[in-house]
Amino acid sequence: MIIGATEEGRKELVAIGDGFRESELSWKELLLDLKSRGLAHGPSLAIGDGALGFWKAMKQVYRETRKQRCWVHKMANVLNRLPKSLQSQGKKNLQAIWMAPSRAEAEKAFDHFLAVFGAKYPKACENLAKDREDLLAFFDFPAEHWKHIRTTNPIESTFATVRLRTDKTRNCYTGKTVLAMVFQLLRSAAKKWRILGGAKLLAEVIRGVKFVDGIQQEDAPPLDAVHNI
Repeated sequence: MIIGATEEGRKELVAIGDGFRESELSWKELLLDLKSRGLAHGPSLAIGDGALGFWKAMKQVYRETRKQRCWVHKMANVLNRLPKSLQSQGKKNLQAIWMAPSRAEAEKAFDHFLAVFGAKYPKACENLAKDREDLLAFFDFPAEHWKHIRTTNPIESTFATVRLRTDKTRNCYTGKTVLAMVFQLLRSAAKKWRILGGAKLLAEVIRGVKFVDGIQQEDAPPLDAVHNI
């Protein structure tokens, strides 16, 4: 499932399909279908979880699209590698990274987490460190957009409602009928989706205007067209 946004800031369902365990082939098929329907140039930023199939497919179909890893998924993955007695402390340290007002402050908080937990819990730190750049990509976009692009919550929250229905109808329908039902449920849920904050800045992102720590750089020329939608 892929959700996009119009220039007015309205979130819209742009692609949905059934696939085999989020495989590269399944995602590639969905993205190619999206491209054939008119999205010739990839989005400036794609937000997703750790599904390798999605990122591999994205690189093949929209090579220049930047990656933003979902912080909710990443925090869960990292905290699962810490003992329960330290998860509360670990959560606060992770929040200090993605809630930092600037990339510099986030980098400091990132290094602090690695310094605190690295010696005793290397697996947790390795899981965090390997996606460092992709976790901090949002700093290059408008601050008004940060709350929307740091996580995949728009999709996760919507699917929570869909699962309530599909779980009860398991083994009762074919794959096609389930997909049709999911589509209708998503259309219904979309009526309650909120407008994105800072919608007026979407045009600036599309033009390739440079943002540093969420602030537009007035004197900076637009970025290369590879970052445009």
